[in-house]
Amino acid sequence: MTTIKATCPGCGDVELASPQVRLVVCSVSAWSFYAFHCPTCTDEVRRHATDEVVRLLSTGGVTAEPWDVPAEALEERAGATISWDDVLDFSLALDDVDLVAEAEGSLLRSRRSA
Repeated sequence: MTTIKATCPGCGDVELASPQVRLVVCSVSAWSFYAFHCPTCTDEVRRHATDEVVRLLSTGGVTAEPWDVPAEALEERAGATISWDDVLDFSLALDDVDLVAEAEGSLLRSRRSA
């Protein structure tokens, strides 16, 4: 079995077996990462995985997990961030929409029967 050398920020260099390493290859390469639990301190260590790191870990026997980023996460955002008050206002507005739709339905039914 291949030995993989990695670095824990607290413990320094550690040796791992391929099943101890998690490799996530993202459709946005800047978001790919590898992670492992340090065998000494048990902290989880997570690092960015460049194309070269992905290649090295894959040839070392680490199974890559594909991850496709949802399109919504890549959309450009503009404007202020919504607050909890905005969410509550939206919820209350939905209640009002139901009342308006119910009234409109009653109006349509009365017109059809006339």
